[in-house]
Amino acid sequence: MSRIELKHIDKYYGDNHVLRDINLTIEDGDFMTLLGPSGCGKTTTLRVVSGLERPQNGTMTIDGVEMINAANAYYAEPSKRGLNLVFQSYALWPHMTVRENISFGLKIQKLPKAEIEKRLHEALRMMRIEEYIDRYPNELSGGQQQRVAIARAVASNPKLLLLDEPLSNLDARLRIDMRSELQRIHKELGTTVIYVTHDQVEALTMSTKIALFKAGELSQVATPMELYMNPIDLQAADFIGNPRINFLEGTAEMKGGALHVTSELGEHVFDKADMTDELIPDGAFPCVVAIRPEQVHISRQNGPGRIAVQVYANQPAGSETLVSLRAGKSDFLAKQIGLSEYAIDEDVFVEIPPEKINIYDAKSTRLIKRAR
Repeated sequence: MSRIELKHIDKYYGDNHVLRDINLTIEDGDFMTLLGPSGCGKTTTLRVVSGLERPQNGTMTIDGVEMINAANAYYAEPSKRGLNLVFQSYALWPHMTVRENISFGLKIQKLPKAEIEKRLHEALRMMRIEEYIDRYPNELSGGQQQRVAIARAVASNPKLLLLDEPLSNLDARLRIDMRSELQRIHKELGTTVIYVTHDQVEALTMSTKIALFKAGELSQVATPMELYMNPIDLQAADFIGNPRINFLEGTAEMKGGALHVTSELGEHVFDKADMTDELIPDGAFPCVVAIRPEQVHISRQNGPGRIAVQVYANQPAGSETLVSLRAGKSDFLAKQIGLSEYAIDEDVFVEIPPEKINIYDAKSTRLIKRAR
């Protein structure tokens, strides 16, 4: 069991307030990714959990046992927290073989020799590096060294595994392979994982939950699907998704219990059941219509619910085609699977499922109508 609760965590470096009232619960068995741009506080949060940083305010418990109580100046040592940490740098002993690197921590724990051998070979099997057991780190590729670092971490059967941007030094192909391996070992071990990254693809593909950080604050905590479909504000929406989400200016007003939205894409009416709990301004107010590029369907034929637009540019990219479109004075992007050919300035029609549209209050930047 490994359930972590952070409550009212504040961390300062001098006058720099890097963590601001962080409240986060990580359930047992979660793969929780701390996501955000550089300098947003995600790595500092990981270091607070690990014991490498001491916050000035707040508390933290693991399985109900207090590990941090800043008010009482109590901070449990990292060795008392039942965790293991994998850094961006592999941190392998260069003078030790793979066998020795993985076994070193187990020997420090004074485990029986048979148990050490069992855990060693199980970790090697899980990371698929059995054939490298007698090699030294300088004889391994970057991807192989990262597998050894992760094998060393899981060999000790930690109840909590912390990973700080472990794939950032790998090339794109290796990152895809390692994402698969991390997913698999999380399922096999059932260990609670806290994973730090600025790469949204890593976060969306591996996590059970994502904590999105913004300037030292928690912006949103949600499942990958919920975060992708319903980012809580415009900044979150702009950060999540590749290619990025389309934003179009519009005007909204509540009439007869429904939200009426007008933009260059015409008028849409949204039922109150799709609204969030955000306070809706009285009368007409400026809004932002947000649409994922893959939700824009292009046709050369007109039909019910379709909108006339012009092709601004066509970008075939092998497995997909990105089409830049123009409606009135607004530009937006459509993503189509496969190769599609459209001429610049060609007149086409688009259809956008209303249930997939997000609406944001332009002034508060908060989500007011959810996608489903």
